[in-house]
Amino acid sequence: MGCLFHKTCFTCCVCSKTLSGKPFYTVSDLIYCEDDFLFSGVHPAPEVCDSCGHLIADMVLQACGKLYHPSCFRCVICRESLEDQPFTMDSHNRVYCVRDYHRVNAPRCAACRMPILPVKGSTESIQVESFYRNYHVECYKGIVNLT
Repeated sequence: MGCLFHKTCFTCCVCSKTLSGKPFYTVSDLIYCEDDFLFSGVHPAPEVCDSCGHLIADMVLQACGKLYHPSCFRCVICRESLEDQPFTMDSHNRVYCVRDYHRVNAPRCAACRMPILPVKGSTESIQVESFYRNYHVECYKGIVNLT
């Protein structure tokens, strides 16, 4: 900038806040406080975390067209971080770890009423569908003689 200012004259051109000792930005010889620089249209639209709503100043995690702080990208049930982890979303765009998604959204067995979940170490569940009802394989074997 190459200019000297009185402490009281060094202000933001939008909100008139005193900027002495605070971060500031200059564009076309105009001085902006950080908030006005980011939100006045002088600076490209800021990246905002879809989870917490705060500005993302450093690393951005993008998933399904939304932006997150890496620390904010978590399962809505267990709150486990999903950075570098498999995840899924429901029809309301809520983010789940695979385990909790199956636990919450799994079909229920028509015989025992328990959720039909993937076996340990898998992400896919095995079920029998008969007459528009879902069954665990073991429960269906108990109802119908398969031999």
